[in-house]
Amino acid sequence: MAGTVFTPSLEGMKSVKSENGVILTKPFLEVCKLILPVLDKFGSAMSLVKSDIGGNITRLQTKYDTDPTKYEQLYSMIQVEITAKTAKSSSSCTNGLLWLTRAMDFLVELFRNLVEHPDWSMSKCCTDSYNKTLKKWHGWMASSSFTVAMKLAPDRNKFMEIIGGGGDINADIEKFCSGFSPLLEENHKFLASVGMDDLKAS
Repeated sequence: MAGTVFTPSLEGMKSVKSENGVILTKPFLEVCKLILPVLDKFGSAMSLVKSDIGGNITRLQTKYDTDPTKYEQLYSMIQVEITAKTAKSSSSCTNGLLWLTRAMDFLVELFRNLVEHPDWSMSKCCTDSYNKTLKKWHGWMASSSFTVAMKLAPDRNKFMEIIGGGGDINADIEKFCSGFSPLLEENHKFLASVGMDDLKAS
């Protein structure tokens, strides 16, 4: 195939923001969806993360589909919940966006480690990014399952070969991280502005 497994998401990122710089719901969720095939290449090591991301995308997508005009902008569904005082519910879209953003933080950090630390094993790359991102939000149970899963990480060279396809994988990873990080940062800022950025897993 032409390009790497990141090619579709790099393409998708171009339309995540509206002309006046607002993150749009559908394109943002599309980019998150396009990363799921990358996680498939990790095998069972990433099945927890993948189902978590998939579940949160579905939750936000379902809400968006009820009124695409009203929820065209990503934060509009959060604002509705803040006003209705339902944002803190574990099944809220606010909660969904928070955990989706955190899981994507973890992936960006992981991809960055793969490029910046060519000498690290895959499980070291995974563990380091987990410790920097998700760990502080997870309770003991989630943390233990994660630690076990990371031990199942595939061989690094084989993995890079598979996701590389016919393109420059390191360059695409760097483009993905530098393009997607600011969007995640913006999500955190918005969630913090409504007091929802520091919720922990129960």
